[in-house]
Amino acid sequence: MRAVVFEHEEHEGPGLLGPALEAAGFTLVRRFRTVRREDVEAPLVVVMGGPMGVYEADAHPFLNDELALLGERLANDRACVGVCLGAQLLAAAAGAQVSPGKNGFEVGVGPVRWTQDALKDPVVAGVKPRTAVAHWHGDTYTPVPGATLLASTDRYTQQAFRLGSSYGFQFHLELTAKELGRWLELGAEDLVTRGKDLEALKAQLPKLKAAEAENTELLQRLAHHLARGLR
Repeated sequence: MRAVVFEHEEHEGPGLLGPALEAAGFTLVRRFRTVRREDVEAPLVVVMGGPMGVYEADAHPFLNDELALLGERLANDRACVGVCLGAQLLAAAAGAQVSPGKNGFEVGVGPVRWTQDALKDPVVAGVKPRTAVAHWHGDTYTPVPGATLLASTDRYTQQAFRLGSSYGFQFHLELTAKELGRWLELGAEDLVTRGKDLEALKAQLPKLKAAEAENTELLQRLAHHLARGLR
């Protein structure tokens, strides 16, 4: 089974999600800022993150191509997974509005609260009520029409959703502590410009390291759930 992975930055790959999908029987087909027509009918499409906003599609035409593809897939309930920018694109394709968040830039390691609906979800059920995850976003989206809200944080309500056979995650379940540390180094100048304390952010990494086994298990459940749905 093909899982087409759309990537927008060289360092923002599928992370822990890649091995989880492969173990569930998927073969990864990675695309960088490009869409092919056959991707509309792929068994699974995964859209990763990036620094651009959904509302900046005029400057990044590939976003319009991805939005069109996601809209067509959602109309036919073909499974998609969106992460960060990918979740925002998935939300927009379903009719939500994406915009810069009024509560500021959310970055670092912090908990998400799973909703009561999430704790009954076939993928999320069984997790602790709170999960430590990596965050790196400044945009948010309005409630997704027809979707089930799965997670929130104190800063932003819309953090994860399920829509038909598709899932969107505003946060980064796929990141290890080591990889988030690399992101912090790569984005150090921008983070300081935004008024963030780089050393304080690095001090949060052990919390993500401690949650890696739990987050990996959740991604494995997601991958196997998607594979079962396709079989």
